[in-house]
Amino acid sequence: MTDSGHAAEQIDTSKPHPARMYDYYLGGKDNYQVDVEAAGAVEAAFPTIKTCARTNRLFMHRATRVLATLGIRQFLDIGTGLPTSPNLHQVAQAAAPESRVVYADYDPSVLVHARALLRSSPEGRTAYIQADVRDPDSILDAAVLHETLDMSRPVALSLNALLHFVPDEDKPYEVVARLVEALPSGSYLVLSHCTPDFAPEMWKNVVEVYHRGGIPAQVRSKEEVLRFFDGLELIEPGVEVPHRWRPDGPAQPGVDDATVSFFVGVARKP
Repeated sequence: MTDSGHAAEQIDTSKPHPARMYDYYLGGKDNYQVDVEAAGAVEAAFPTIKTCARTNRLFMHRATRVLATLGIRQFLDIGTGLPTSPNLHQVAQAAAPESRVVYADYDPSVLVHARALLRSSPEGRTAYIQADVRDPDSILDAAVLHETLDMSRPVALSLNALLHFVPDEDKPYEVVARLVEALPSGSYLVLSHCTPDFAPEMWKNVVEVYHRGGIPAQVRSKEEVLRFFDGLELIEPGVEVPHRWRPDGPAQPGVDDATVSFFVGVARKP
């Protein structure tokens, strides 16, 4: 494991954190009472939040396997959150053991877990950067990134369940454009994003819960999610709900568009 940045910052357990709340939704144990309470308030407003989180996670697994079949061997996963097995590098290295993965997250508690748990295959490499997506150059300029990935060869940029925590005032479209600009032709953008399109009143309540916890949140329509892919070539089936993006197993019970309320997509940089 490698990292740039230090976990010397005190982990703040006085207010909820989206990565720890997501860990709770996925059935993890790396969360605090403040996260459980906030997650419970989200679940009261959005009773299928755990189904939503699992469905999005399964999309990440499928997208990673698809990219491996397309020859991608390098991944940059920003906003990775707390390690919940299987992680992206485990999926990628199961398909291609030589795969190299760099994880980036700004939360020091994620860094602590990453150091302990993100073990690479012998043939591949896994590294970690402590950085904030709102400052994309802090990721792109990190020595660890260039030590681990060959930025002259295609990279899959993974932004899973991240950008709904980047409101418009933090310029998410400019952030994504800057990250994609730094990648060579043949690279891919993998993105998933909460949407209010199927249940607008419910999502209004969910966003209010996050705001009360001091967490910035902004859900976006399908048209707004499509904008993140400007200039890129979406692969089939385009921007879709995750359970209809190249499903490869039996349908999960209780999954429909409103219970999941996500849009996902994978696109190639020409």
